[in-house]
Amino acid sequence: MNKTRIVYRGGQAEIIEKKSRFIATVTPVHSQEEALSFIAAQKKKYWDATHNCYAYIIGQQGREARCSDDGEPQGTAGRPMLDVLQGEDVYDICVVVTRYFGGTLLGTGGLVRAYSRAVQEGLAASAILKTELGYRLLIRTDYTGLGKIQYLLGERGLKIINSSYGQDVELETLVPEDLLKSVKENITEATSGRAVFEQEVSTRYAFLDQEPIFL
Repeated sequence: MNKTRIVYRGGQAEIIEKKSRFIATVTPVHSQEEALSFIAAQKKKYWDATHNCYAYIIGQQGREARCSDDGEPQGTAGRPMLDVLQGEDVYDICVVVTRYFGGTLLGTGGLVRAYSRAVQEGLAASAILKTELGYRLLIRTDYTGLGKIQYLLGERGLKIINSSYGQDVELETLVPEDLLKSVKENITEATSGRAVFEQEVSTRYAFLDQEPIFL
């Protein structure tokens, strides 16, 4: 899969529904053991809570997906939580929603909405990154070709992540896998073959606050 969504940094959010507190805690995980360890830690931390419901997805295409209602009516907590994660197309993630009962029954529909919204708020408080499979492309050019290359990269929304100016100019950019061939062809044509592709390294990357992150 060329494009995926992962949790780079977990987060926590809380909502109140008819005096019941729902605390959603999100974390990245890479194995079932990590997920179960996190769930156990949350249950220990919130030992006095009414429920600690969870959902997790491990691996691309959700090869391991599990959820638990932890005593809530069947299908009112874990499954809606998992549905939110799958709807966001994010993997290697675990979320625990802790509930402190407020004294008013929410009913089946109310529980589904509350647990779903808690997970959505937890995701909003986390750093979820869209990753891309591509190449770190290092280009060397003379100053005549500099503006042309900058224009071509900008036209495709490709960022220059490093640059060096000496006798020639070296620019490093990140190019999605499916664009590499056409980008190189366009640069070669625009510079009449004077641009040299010094290096192309396969990588999976994402951007956080406009800064590249390599995964």
